[in-house]
Amino acid sequence: MMGRGPDRRPVSLTAAPMRPAISLVSLLAASATGLAAQTPAAHPAGHHAAPPAAEQIAAAVLPLPAEMRATATVLGYDAAGKLVTLREGSGAMRCLADDPAQENFHVACYHRALEPFMARGRSLRAEGVKGTEVDTVRFREIAAGKLTMPRAGGALYTLTGPAGSWNAATGKATGVRPLFVYYMPGATGATSGITETPSRTEPWLMFPGTPKAHVMLVGTMTP
Repeated sequence: MMGRGPDRRPVSLTAAPMRPAISLVSLLAASATGLAAQTPAAHPAGHHAAPPAAEQIAAAVLPLPAEMRATATVLGYDAAGKLVTLREGSGAMRCLADDPAQENFHVACYHRALEPFMARGRSLRAEGVKGTEVDTVRFREIAAGKLTMPRAGGALYTLTGPAGSWNAATGKATGVRPLFVYYMPGATGATSGITETPSRTEPWLMFPGTPKAHVMLVGTMTP
């Protein structure tokens, strides 16, 4: 969960339908960035101005299936660039608005059961902890019982694209790459029956055996 990163299936452009990744390398890159955007770091002075809250909310919920958007809690940025709650929702999902300090467009939504893990990542980055050390600290705290991960796991949806992907006037995003994963803390190929070998055509398990083990679901999965 480092840096910025961390997909769905509605056919509305809002979140373009999932398509096969162009290459396994691009799929891995999407995961590395997408699975991290959920935990934005503190903004330096001179950040870009955040859009109005309504625009941030509209973009932030795009990764979700349509029926989950209206009830999602949304975190976004205030005029000072601080991450704040823009909307308190009654649903199970929490969404992160696009970070105005970053060049690319990226929004992410995850199940509320994953919030302790995500929030701890944000806190550590705000304290200056960088790179893989963030997970080193979180994994240590999980082992010590200071930080919990949901036994049932939880879903994460993201959309990532170049600057300008989001059009506030139309409420749509174009040229974005969706990513959908399901967290299964501690899972391995042996315990889950899911391959640990990266694949473009079938589900596979990333970071097996760790607290942030998750199933990567690919775009060829259509009804």
